[in-house]
Amino acid sequence: MKTIHKLVLKSYLGPMVLTFFIVMFVLMMNIVWRYIDELVGKGLSAGIIIELMTYFMANMIPMGLPLSMLLAAIMTMGNLGENYELLAMKSAGMSLVQITKPLIILVAFVSVGSFFIGNNLVPNANKKLYSTLYDIRQQKQALEFQDGLFFNGIENMSIRVSRQEPDTHLLHDVLIYDNRKADGNMTTTVADSGYIRLSDDKRYLLVTLFHGENYDQTRNSQWFTKSTLQHHTFDLEKLSIPMDGFAQGRTDADLFSNSQTKNINELQHDIDSLEVKVNAATTSSYEPLLKEQIFARDNSVLPLPDSLKVDKRHFRDMLAQDSIIGLPTRDKERIWDQARTLAKNSRNMFAFDESAAKEALNQLYRSKVEWHKKISLPVSILIFFLIGAPLGAIIRRGGLGLPVVVSVIFFVIYYIISLSGEKLAKEGNWDAVYGMWLSTFILTPIAIYLTYKATNDSALLDTDWYAGKFKALRDRLTPGIKKTMNAIKFKRNGKKHDSE
Repeated sequence: MKTIHKLVLKSYLGPMVLTFFIVMFVLMMNIVWRYIDELVGKGLSAGIIIELMTYFMANMIPMGLPLSMLLAAIMTMGNLGENYELLAMKSAGMSLVQITKPLIILVAFVSVGSFFIGNNLVPNANKKLYSTLYDIRQQKQALEFQDGLFFNGIENMSIRVSRQEPDTHLLHDVLIYDNRKADGNMTTTVADSGYIRLSDDKRYLLVTLFHGENYDQTRNSQWFTKSTLQHHTFDLEKLSIPMDGFAQGRTDADLFSNSQTKNINELQHDIDSLEVKVNAATTSSYEPLLKEQIFARDNSVLPLPDSLKVDKRHFRDMLAQDSIIGLPTRDKERIWDQARTLAKNSRNMFAFDESAAKEALNQLYRSKVEWHKKISLPVSILIFFLIGAPLGAIIRRGGLGLPVVVSVIFFVIYYIISLSGEKLAKEGNWDAVYGMWLSTFILTPIAIYLTYKATNDSALLDTDWYAGKFKALRDRLTPGIKKTMNAIKFKRNGKKHDSE
């Protein structure tokens, strides 16, 4: 490897790693804010949170790599251009393609690695992610008491405390409404103080109360005629109440299967199966409707079986006798009711079959979108690099200032186009090929154009060049503008003299 190539490669690796972690941090913050309501108040351990963040991070890697490659390419080539190292390389006879050759090879390997990450790592991470989120959503809120407010996080129980000691967690003025009895009776407990906490395995509620009273009130179906109220006092009462929902369970991740939890081979198998299912569902929906309802007796559209064939001469004879047109009103109403019933039956049958076909069609669209996404995202990494490298050579500015602005603009454009194409493809308005590759089709000509401009040392983004062009245009137009203004002034003066 040439020394220049080592220099360029070394200059690129640092910004690439830095920008990757910056981009992943920004994307992770977006995820955290999206799921913050589901994570707060559940008493999750640090291990569960780290595990959940790991699954999110694995899911964000294919999306974060294109932006990090774009930003790193602009920073690297901008630094080389700002320090006149890029100019020295070009003076030695090296073109921009030769300078960036090791970077292109590196990015190609990263793109291939991104494909395997999206095809193998991301589906497994999504399975475990959905399983963990489901378990967290099923888990009840942590046992936390607020002064003067009822805690209703336990089923069929309400607990209120007036004050809680922050250091010892001793509760004062405890009031408990317990409706857990199967017969419907309610127990009300009032105590001066006590402790209420979950066991270490979160399977039991441990209650220790001091100096209180219990009231057992009849609330079953006999309360009106046989209402009773039992009362007794205690100095110390200990209870161990079985609890469900506070301990986080572990659901099998294989139960959460959709298009985002499958690799490209599984998606291809689903696509083939769904296409057969959609064709069968569509055929089963339309064919009976056409044959048995709409064109049941019209052999000009569909061939009729022998059992439905009729003699048209019989109808001609009846028409000649005016026996059909002159039917009594009651017979006309009967025919109308029969026709309306057949129309309703046709609509209901078609609506029922259409729902099954529509569900299969939606799954087919989503599977195709995910299939193309696994290939289009790695290709976008190479496209973004081919945009960033010439942009950096044209801008000739390093650091995190202008490169970040330009990178964000291009990434936002790419993201909007990708989301729009994906939405249209999932709805079936576009084919998945066009929807998922739309951004690549648009950005590829831009990358070729920027590479051409950078190779020819274009001043596309040089503000001094634009300022010079504007000054030259102004100098060219100034004499003509002055001449025109003088002519207008002279004409006005002439009219003024004539009027005098």
